[in-house]
Amino acid sequence: MWRTIFNLILVLLLGACVAFVAAPWFAFRALKANARDGDVQGLAELVDYDAVRGTLKGQLGPTPNATTAPAPTIWTDPLGAMKRALEPLTPPPPAVERYVSVQGLHDLTRGYEPGKGPPEPPAPQGLGDQALTLVQEPWPSLRYWGPNRSRFVVRGPDQPARETVFTFQRRGWFEWKLVQIRLPTEAKAQP
Repeated sequence: MWRTIFNLILVLLLGACVAFVAAPWFAFRALKANARDGDVQGLAELVDYDAVRGTLKGQLGPTPNATTAPAPTIWTDPLGAMKRALEPLTPPPPAVERYVSVQGLHDLTRGYEPGKGPPEPPAPQGLGDQALTLVQEPWPSLRYWGPNRSRFVVRGPDQPARETVFTFQRRGWFEWKLVQIRLPTEAKAQP
């Protein structure tokens, strides 16, 4: 009797460990499925839009000038800090919004630039066709896994050297959120 209970507890503990380790992969798959199906509520649960917009703005926007003065703080310039706090927030550039839209996220998870991905083929009908589609679908590769952060790489189907990196951060025991998208660096033509 005690041996059966011990084996049951051991199996449950092993299952919880496997679920903890595989949770980022399931979060990526859920992100891809929600973007494909246009599930905005599901995407809101999986994406930290402020963090993703911040990282994309740094990649897509102009590079900051080294001579730009830092933002005023309450300790160094109290009036300047209050003035800056009362200014209206500037919205992110339209180029960033294109990447965090439903269609943009769907194209990025498949390895394409936003708006350049081919339409999704119709869903397979039979169980055998679904399994075949799942096997043939390009899988993201794991670049890094840690207890609090993991990174997945999606390669472009037409250009395997073109890599988009998705970074997920753990927010709960089994809850992971997308916090960064690193876009591929386009190779410059050499003369």
